[in-house]
Amino acid sequence: MTMSILSRRTMRAVQAGSSGVATLRTPVKREIAFQLVSSAENSTLNWQTAYRYIEDIADGRGYTAGLIGFCSGTGDMLELIQYYTQIAPSNNLAQYITALENLVGSDQHTGLDPNFVGDWENAADNDSLFRQAQDHERDRIYFDPAVDQAIADGLGILGQFIYYDCLVMHGPGNDSLSFGGIRNNAISGYSSPSMGGNETTYLHEFLDTRRAAMISGGWGNTDRIDMAQRVFLNANNLDLHTPLNWSVYGDNYSIPTDPPV
Repeated sequence: MTMSILSRRTMRAVQAGSSGVATLRTPVKREIAFQLVSSAENSTLNWQTAYRYIEDIADGRGYTAGLIGFCSGTGDMLELIQYYTQIAPSNNLAQYITALENLVGSDQHTGLDPNFVGDWENAADNDSLFRQAQDHERDRIYFDPAVDQAIADGLGILGQFIYYDCLVMHGPGNDSLSFGGIRNNAISGYSSPSMGGNETTYLHEFLDTRRAAMISGGWGNTDRIDMAQRVFLNANNLDLHTPLNWSVYGDNYSIPTDPPV
């Protein structure tokens, strides 16, 4: 009986566009998700300002940039520039594709300095197609896969966000420090709702597993779990209803009412 109910719930969520059941794709929830991630990634709720962000934060991934922290050392920045070049062939960042291909797996800037940072900022400020490309790659690599997996696991809106934030920070993959590995380790400890488990208990297990991965991976500060996601979960706010109040890296944030979309 439980599995039947969960299956129907999951199907309704997948078909949210036509059934009216809210998911993280519902515009107001999507906006909340972007603001929550931006508070941790860019120290602001105004996530649209992050298109031009770029710096080396000395985490072994080279340059980190843009809406979702595309990195020169992990390959997603390369994929972004490749997609951007598909829709805007004469863009000024296309000249860096070969350098970015050579930098996957490296923390170096070879072939990028001294002009890459300025060229990135200029493209973000002046080319709507570059901003569109960032939106596209954020959704393709991070948002859509996270939401799809969370729905398949029987999770509601908070769980979908927890998956999304994890995929943003840890990236795709199945090793113990990547999203797939963290999810697999969590499921080995406790069943997801689609497998008959309790949603709240499973999400606590997932957050525990991710927190351990962050510490072992050298991220250290776990505020985005302890002072945000765990706060919402402890309040049983499985649908991310406003008001939302949280802290990340010493800064306090609030979304008092549903934001306009």
